[in-house]
Amino acid sequence: MEAVAVIVALIFAVLVALAVIATVRTVRAVKRGVDRTVHQARRTVEDTRLKARQFAQPGAAGEVAQLRLSLRTSMRATQDALQTAAPEDPSLSEALALFQRLSAHGRELDDELKRLETEPDKARITARLPELRERTARVKDSADSLRFAAQDRARRFADDDLETLSGQIRMEAGALRHWSDEGTGEAAGMSGAAGMGDGAARAGAGGTAGTASAAEAPGAGAPAGEQQEPQAITGRDRDRDAWRSPGYSWQKAGRPESAG
Repeated sequence: MEAVAVIVALIFAVLVALAVIATVRTVRAVKRGVDRTVHQARRTVEDTRLKARQFAQPGAAGEVAQLRLSLRTSMRATQDALQTAAPEDPSLSEALALFQRLSAHGRELDDELKRLETEPDKARITARLPELRERTARVKDSADSLRFAAQDRARRFADDDLETLSGQIRMEAGALRHWSDEGTGEAAGMSGAAGMGDGAARAGAGGTAGTASAAEAPGAGAPAGEQQEPQAITGRDRDRDAWRSPGYSWQKAGRPESAG
């Protein structure tokens, strides 16, 4: 009984541990999903606000919003492209590491631009714009370069794979056609052999018929000294034999004369 109780207690403990692990994993997955949804919502709201400021506030404030919007759009597109292609192409791990370093500069620049949005001194904003415009262009060009390279690499791999697949399909199609030609040749050989066999059979049948005809000829089986004398052929016999001879297919058979 004690052993049974120990086994039941162990099974219960294992089930409880599994339930706790499943619950923790579920909570973490739900939390990650909520955080991702909240982050996407905040990002969408921020992008919408920047677009509105870009057109609603002309001058330096509108240009600051435009710089932030272009920087965020370029960095987000590059991040999505690299993270999507990295699991399938291990060679992009170095590019992904470089982008992480670039993202640090991008976040720092975005924070500076965001602080300028609340700067009351317009002259200061105007004085800082050339430097911020140059830095934004450098970060954006670097991000675009990584993204374009990753896209070109993926497209190149796709083209190479398609070319290899097309070559394999051409080889398989040629093999199938070669198999069809061999099958046709074998069929023709079998037909020729069958024709030769039929011809030989017909020749054998003809030889047998000729031998039989020769054996049935008058006097063929009689001894040399007891050959029958030839009998005279009367006119009626001649007419009967002429009527029975087959002749050619285009000749008309003659009718026997009447006895009267």
